Parts: sequence; C-alpha cells; structure tokens
Amino acid sequence: MDAALSVLPTWHQRFPLLAELVPTAGILTARAATGVVGVLLIYLGAGLRRGKHRAWQLAVGLSALSAVLHLVKGLAGAAAFGLALCALLVWKRDHFTALGDLRNRWRALRAGAMFLGAGFLLGFAEIAVRANRLVDHPGVVKWAEHAALGLVGVSGPVQFQHPMGAAAVSVTTGAFGLLAFTAAAVLLLRPGTRRRQPTPEDEARLRATLHRHGGGDSLGYFALRADKLLIWGPSGRAAVAYRVVNGVSLASGDPLGPPSAWPEAIAAWLDDCARHGWTPAVLACGTPGGTAYRRAGLDVIELGDEAIVEVPGFSLEGRCMRGVRQAVGRMRRAGYTCEVIRRGDLSADVLAEAVHCANALRVGKVERGFSMALSRLGQAADADCLYVLCRDAEGRLRGLLHFVPWGDDGLSLDLMRGDRDAGNGLTELMIVSAIEAAAGLGVRRISLNFAVLRSVFARAEQLGAGPVIRLWARLLGLVSRFWQIESLYRANAKYQPLWQPRFLCFPSARDLPRIALAALGAESFLPQRATSR
Repeated sequence: MDAALSVLPTWHQRFPLLAELVPTAGILTARAATGVVGVLLIYLGAGLRRGKHRAWQLAVGLSALSAVLHLVKGLAGAAAFGLALCALLVWKRDHFTALGDLRNRWRALRAGAMFLGAGFLLGFAEIAVRANRLVDHPGVVKWAEHAALGLVGVSGPVQFQHPMGAAAVSVTTGAFGLLAFTAAAVLLLRPGTRRRQPTPEDEARLRATLHRHGGGDSLGYFALRADKLLIWGPSGRAAVAYRVVNGVSLASGDPLGPPSAWPEAIAAWLDDCARHGWTPAVLACGTPGGTAYRRAGLDVIELGDEAIVEVPGFSLEGRCMRGVRQAVGRMRRAGYTCEVIRRGDLSADVLAEAVHCANALRVGKVERGFSMALSRLGQAADADCLYVLCRDAEGRLRGLLHFVPWGDDGLSLDLMRGDRDAGNGLTELMIVSAIEAAAGLGVRRISLNFAVLRSVFARAEQLGAGPVIRLWARLLGLVSRFWQIESLYRANAKYQPLWQPRFLCFPSARDLPRIALAALGAESFLPQRATSR
C-alpha cells in the first residue's frame, strides 16, 4: 500500500504544523520515503513469516513511520492503516522470537553511519558554497544543524535567498538519509550465519560415532568437512550435520548415529532452526533418513539416485560391460597402470605428488561439493581413505580417485581427477582397478557418483515412454550442457550399479526456491559470501 500511495498526488489539506516544519523538498523526500517504507515492509514479509524478532522490530518502526509520512503527505486514511498495522504487530509480538545475527547489527550501524556522514558533509558543503546567498548570514553551527535536520527531511534554521538552493540541499541530505535507513535495514535483515571452529574433541566424538554406526549411510564420513556443524540430541547418541547458507540450515545425508536416536537429534536441529528463524532443509538423504525427517514434519521429494557397485557381483564379462571392458583393455595396452593404496600407506613424496596432481587437474578455481565431498586431501587423520593413482607408460601421474570409508566394508567416491589428454578410458580404468582391488581390502560395496533425476532418463528410455516424460528428459538434456546431469547418469550406468534413491526434505513448497539457491551455493555452483564454518 505504501509503495502504491507514494506515487499518488499530495493532498493540499496538510496539517499546518507539518507544513511549517517540512518544506516542499521535504514533501518530496516524504513521498520517496513512503515508497521505500512500502518496499521494505514487503521485504520484511519473509522474516516475519519465519518469526524473526528483528524483522518484527523493524516492521513496527516502519509501520509507525509510514503513518507519520502519510500525515506529511496529507493522507490521513493511509496513516490510520499504518497505525492499525503497528498495533496488530504489537499485539502479536509473542509470535516473533527468532534470534538475529549480532554481526549484522554492527554492519548495519556502520553502513548507516557512513551514509549519514556522507550526506551531512555534502549538505554542509552545499550550504558553504552558497554562503553569500544566505539570509542573515548564519554561522557554521547553523549550517551543521540545517544539514543534520535535512537527513530526516525536516527544514533547518538556514534561510536561502533562492528557493532552488534550499531545495538542492534538502534533496541531497534527504536522499542520503533514505540511503542510510534503507542500507541499515537491509543489512540488519541479512540471513544470519553460524561460525564455529570444530574442536579436536568434536572430531573425535564424530569419528567414534562413525566407527560404530557409519555403515548405514555412504555420506556419513563427509560430516567431517570443516564447514559442517553438528547438533547432537539430548542423549548424545545421534547428530545432524548441517551448514547455514543464506538463512537456510542445510543438512546433508542421514542423521549420524543409531536410527533409534535420530528423532531426538532431528528435533534438536529443528528447534535450533526455529530459534534462529532459519529454514530447515535436508540434501541427499537416503530412504531411512527421509522417513525420519518426514515423521518430524518435513516434506520429502526424490532428488536422484546414488550408484552403488556390489564388489562380489561385479564382472567385466558380458555384452552389457563391453564398452567398459574395451576401454580398460585399451588403456592397459597403452601402458597405463593403477596403484590402489590407503592414505596411511602412502609415502610423503607420493602423497605430495597426488595432492599436486589433484590441484593441477581441477577444472576451475572452485572446489565443488558439499553433501558428497570431503574438500580436503592428504590429512593424516584420514588414514583409512583410499587412493587410486593412475600412471602412464612413462610413470607420470595422469589421474587419481579418492574414496572415503563407508563403515567397515564400503567406500564412497569423494574425488575424481583425470588428465583430459590421457585418452578415452582413463576413468574406467581407475574405477575398475578400485573394484578389482576392493575384495583384498575387505570392501564389499563402493558408492560412485550421484545422478540427479536419474529416473527421468531411465523411464524415457523404456518402451512406451509417454510424451511428458520424453519432453522432461529432453529439457534435462539441455540443462546437462551446463551441469552434467545426463552425463553423470551415463557415466555411472555403464558399471551396472544398484541405484539407491536420495531425497530432498523441506518444510513447504514455497521454501523450495530459497533452498535451491542455498544448495547450489553450498555446492559452489553459485558465488557465495563467507558463511558458517
């Protein structure tokens, strides 16, 4: 309403006192401020919906300010609406208790002070350059008072010989006052984050939990990422790993610990989200985790499928494996060999070579991944991680795979790097080498890449697929040019894996756009400012 009324003509029946205090330029400032207030009230809607206390405080102040500004414009009816909105917010104040980020308060104060300072200096300078065209030649103290009052749209004590001079000063100071107010409000409402450096005790507790219960979810080890935080249930037996990204508390995978203790950990995480006004979401959880989150009140949709190779049943024989068999044979005939070795058994020189190779072969400057990536390589604490090092006939390292433990008998693919000049078949050779060596390492299952919306492509290939699913598959094929959706599915399907569904959990459909942006940011597909650690 405020945004619409800001463009309506001003009534002439203004209150006489306000007419004396607020000059013509001040009315223009009031009209602009009314529009800004209206836009900010709309902007506050998301924060109010999440129960943010700071959003409530600003909404109360803005609705009261809206009433005053409408009085300045002469719109008494609109002013009454603003007062009614203010009264309603005060009446419902118990619904807005979510905490804000204290850092945002200082950022808002700093930005507001900078704009106010700049506006004051410019207004003072404009008065100074017109010093010989002022009535009664007031001193610099009056100049400063006039510039300061202009920041809030009120006429000061300085009188100008020409109305255009007074208008110019009022517009300049009023505009900077609006900028200061708007910038401070926006910064104050920026989604909060949480920064916390994991302690050695936290990591030891998590590793102990993974040792006892890490066999259920192939993504469990990725909870050891440095940018993930943990919320433990009251009993301390289960936890949810998460990261706060732009107001979304983004968990990944199933909860950690025994399934019987998952409900209390999920409840603790949801309570933390409600306390801070964060939107809860879960990225890439499995069927057990999705069931637990749905029982806690979240909606669940299928996100894609994870490719899992059963080592005992894997074979390169048969028509369906012909392509992989030929690629592996071609690379071996060219002199390529693979070494499969645990991190704890690597020499310092070979480890340094592997880390250098991984960095050199990375496409782009950003290390992508959040839900299914560890984002580190070579640390001594990860001694059980497995490396596949592929060398050419001359002994040069041309590619590597990095797997993290999945319980006592599994591996989960973390990192894949390959030299694009090494020839077709490098990836197939490394994966097959890992599978062939797995039995001797006590590994029975290997989790490969995650294929987003795999079922769409699979159903489109079936006999009798309908036009809707075929159209959907074509659209995803176009998107795959940028995000490799279809190519990941094809790359995994050639190993004849078992497909395990992964799900996205969320509170309501209206939150999906924010969650999607947060997930893309966490996976480093979008630029992100510093977030929680």
